[in-house]
Amino acid sequence: MPPVLTVNVGSSSIRLNAVSVAAGGSKTVATFHAARVSAPTTPAPRDQLALILAAWNLGTPSAVAHRIVHGGSKLVRSCLIDQAVEAEIERLSPLAPLHNPPALEWVRACRDFFGPNVPQVGVFDTAFFVGLPEVAATYALPLSLDRRLGLKRYGFHGIAHQAMERRWRAIETRRAEATRVISFHLGAGCSAAAVREGRPVDTSMGFSPLEGLVMATRSGDLDPGLLLYLARAEGMTPERLEGLLNEESGLLGLSGMSGDMRVLLDSDREEARRAVAVYAYRARKYLGGYLAVLGGADAILFGGGVGENAPAIREMILADMDWAGVTLDRAKNRAAVGREARIDSRSGGPEVWAVPVDEATNQAEEAVAVLARDLPKRGKRET
Repeated sequence: MPPVLTVNVGSSSIRLNAVSVAAGGSKTVATFHAARVSAPTTPAPRDQLALILAAWNLGTPSAVAHRIVHGGSKLVRSCLIDQAVEAEIERLSPLAPLHNPPALEWVRACRDFFGPNVPQVGVFDTAFFVGLPEVAATYALPLSLDRRLGLKRYGFHGIAHQAMERRWRAIETRRAEATRVISFHLGAGCSAAAVREGRPVDTSMGFSPLEGLVMATRSGDLDPGLLLYLARAEGMTPERLEGLLNEESGLLGLSGMSGDMRVLLDSDREEARRAVAVYAYRARKYLGGYLAVLGGADAILFGGGVGENAPAIREMILADMDWAGVTLDRAKNRAAVGREARIDSRSGGPEVWAVPVDEATNQAEEAVAVLARDLPKRGKRET
């Protein structure tokens, strides 16, 4: 079977992987990663795809698996992308403006490049959180609005949180009944999740990917009254507020310098120090909340570009948490950059791991499962 091409369009980067899926295990055979840049010299997705595939020289993929951030209430599991699915992804674009629109560009580019015989599969970040408990998914808004507009907490980064939890299950050194996991996916976008027995019970992102932790350019949690104040005092339209919250806030807004954690950690400016401190403090608050939700934790996992590569941030989030049984081994933590490693120093407390996030394998395996499940049905309908 030819490899599956996986496409992962994030808020700040684009990742393509060719993944060979076999019974003995999946293997990434080629990879491409670049920053997302909007400039006149940036190739269109179709042209970029042609250049990448020519360099790989792997031939036509068996399928293309796209990470789609917002699937809403209808797209609750991985599926073939047909016209109806594409229309629903587009309808949800206002709720994930940094993600759904560029993902659709790549869906259309791949369809145009490969033609109709190469299946396009959507793998949805929100799908992992479909079973979120009602108390965690519900906003305290009028029930009539909730029912009419679907105002609930969907959760995001589900592919990443699921990949981290599954990987920990494969490597964990504790007893088999250890099942309470708190995972942090820290990158340009950031989120936390509380997972028990492989099922999420809470997560920091909600109706859109704006809620929760401080991110590179996104604000995370805010008082709704603050937004009303800005609308009145500054005359901000919904469109202006959307741009402010998605593209001008977070680390970038706090520092006035950059949304890149590497730049801020290397800076001696007070604004950079404050931005990093607020970022870590917000994550620390969620950690404490999820320890309460789960009644403790068996593992705390860090993934994503910051989570995997910034020991200083992990140390700030977990500082002085002996009361919860969490004690970092500073030497192990500082050595764990871009690699999988256990970084705690206390037996009996929660294991703490840096876990590189392998979303591509999850996407590819989901795509193969969808082909086995849905292609025969589609063939019967077309005959």
